[in-house]
Formats: sequence, structure tokens, C-alpha cells
Amino acid sequence: MAPKSTLAAGVVLSVLTAALVPSAPANALSGTAEEQKACRPDVARHCKGLQADDESAFVVCLVDHAPQLTERCRKVLEAHGKLPPR
Repeated sequence: MAPKSTLAAGVVLSVLTAALVPSAPANALSGTAEEQKACRPDVARHCKGLQADDESAFVVCLVDHAPQLTERCRKVLEAHGKLPPR
């Protein structure tokens, strides 16, 4: 992954995990490193065109792509109540 893409993925994941944990302050990193790692490929694959300043858009994007998500990322979203359990 190119350095710019790596930085963008890190920003996306920070925003994503903050959005997944509503009690977390908007500027705080939330979620475990494993949760971030679990969704990194899905964010890169399905949500690469989104702006990093709209944190809820990343969650909406992943939820919209639920059928295509990896099992690992789906479980993260399920654990945070963003997707119903299968």
C-alpha cells in the first residue's frame, strides 16, 4: 500500500472506530487494534471514495455493503450494534 493510502486508511479506521463507539469523544481513537485491523480491507475496498471528515458515512458505507463484508469486519459491526447478528 502506498504511504498516502496507508495514511488515509489509518484516518478512515480512526473515524470508523470512533463512530462505532458512541460514548467515545469524536477526537479519541476507539476500538481495539484488532477491530481496526478486521475492517481495514473492507474500508479500503468498499469506502475508498468517502471523505474522512464524515465519520458516520464510513459506518453507513460498511453497513450498506454488509453482504460483501469479510466475516471479521461483520463481527465488529455486529458487536457494536451496527448490524444484526446472523
